[in-house]
Amino acid sequence: MSTRTAAPRALPWVVVGIVLVALSLRGPIIAPTPVITQLQSDLGLSAATAGLLTGLPVLLFALVTPLASKLIGRCGPEAAVLVCLTGVLAGTVIRSAGPAPVVLAGTVVIGAAIAVGNIVVPVIIRRDVSWRRIPVVTAAYTAALNVGSMITALGTAPLAAVVGWRWALTAWGVLTLAALVFWLVVARRRAGTSPASAASRAEPPTITGTTGAVRSTGQVRRIGWWLTLAFCGQAISYYSVTAWLPTLLADTRGLSLAASGAGASLFQVAAIAGALGVPLLAARTPSWAPVAVIGALWITLPVGLLIAPEGYLVWSAVGGVAQGGGFTTIFSIVARIVRSDAEAAGTSARIQGSGYLAATVGPPLVGALNSGTGGWTVPLLVVLGATVVFLIGALLAVAETRRRPPAAPVRG
Repeated sequence: MSTRTAAPRALPWVVVGIVLVALSLRGPIIAPTPVITQLQSDLGLSAATAGLLTGLPVLLFALVTPLASKLIGRCGPEAAVLVCLTGVLAGTVIRSAGPAPVVLAGTVVIGAAIAVGNIVVPVIIRRDVSWRRIPVVTAAYTAALNVGSMITALGTAPLAAVVGWRWALTAWGVLTLAALVFWLVVARRRAGTSPASAASRAEPPTITGTTGAVRSTGQVRRIGWWLTLAFCGQAISYYSVTAWLPTLLADTRGLSLAASGAGASLFQVAAIAGALGVPLLAARTPSWAPVAVIGALWITLPVGLLIAPEGYLVWSAVGGVAQGGGFTTIFSIVARIVRSDAEAAGTSARIQGSGYLAATVGPPLVGALNSGTGGWTVPLLVVLGATVVFLIGALLAVAETRRRPPAAPVRG
C-alpha cells in the first residue's frame, strides 16, 4: 500500500484521538482559576501559593520535557499517550482529594503528565498524517487546546456553585477518561500492526524541502533552533498576557474584575480562529506570509494597548488570533521538516523545553516591572519585545526551509 493511500485512511481516527488528548492538555491547568478564591479560603493558601496551581505545570513542562522525549523513544507514541492521560486523570483526582500539600502534589502530577502529551502529539501528527494535511491537523490540535481551556474556564464556577470546587475540578476528568479509553483501543490495534505495515506509513515528502532535496541533519537542527527562538517569544507573550491582561484592564480602564476577565477571555477564544486560519492562509500564499501575518498580529496587541487602550476588545481578539496561529505555525513546520519519530520527539522537546522555561520567567518579570514602575508601559514593552522575537525566529526558520540543501558529493 502506498503512503498516499495509507495516510488518508488513518486520518479520521488520528484527528479524533489528537483532539481528545488536546482537550486535556490545557483545561486542567485553567480549571482552578475561576474558583481560586474558594481554594484559598478552604485550604488557607496565600496568593503566592495559589499562583503555583497554574505556575507549577508550566515549570514542569520545561523540566519533564527531556524525559518525555526519552519515554517516547523507548516505549513508543501510543504508550506515551497512555502515560500522559493516566497521569492527568490521576493528578486531577489527587488535586481534589486533600489539604494544600495534596492539592499541590496533584498539580505536579498533572504538569508532568501534560509535558509528555505536549511532545508526543507532534510525533503522532508527523507519523500518521499525510504531509499535505499536517497544517490542518496541527490547527485542529491547537484549536482543541483552546476549546479545552474555554470549556473549563466557563464551566468550573457554575459546577462549583452546585457541587463544590473539589467535585467541579474532578468532573473534568471525564474528558480525560474518554480520551484514555479511546487510546487504549488505538494502542491495542497498533500492537497488532506488523512492522512492515507500520513502516509503510513513513512519508518521504516530510524530509524534503521546497526544492525536493533531502534535508541534512544540520539543516533540520538549524531550523529547530530558529523555531526554539520563535517559541520562546510565543510562550513569554502568551503566558504574560494570560496572567496579567485582566489586571491591566482593571487598572487602566477601571473595569470590574468580572468585566476585565470577560474582556481578557477574548484572548483565549480568538485563538481558535487563528489556529484554523493559518492552514487556509498557507494554502494560498508563500510560506513566509502566514508567519509575517501572525507576527504582525502579535505585535499589534502590545502596541494597541500602549497607543489606544480604549480598543482593548479589538487588541485582545487580535492577540488571541496571533497566539493560536503562532502555535500552529511553529509545530506545522516541525512536523514537516523532521525525518523520523525520534527526530520529531527530540526537536519538539528542545523547542518546548526552552519555550516553557522562558514562559516561567515572563509573568513574574511583567508583574515585577508593573510593581516597580507603577504602570503598564514597561511591562507592555517587554511583551512587545517577545512578539518581535517570535517574528524574527519564525521568519528565519521559514527562510532556512526554503534553502536548497548542499548537493551530495559525487563519488568517482
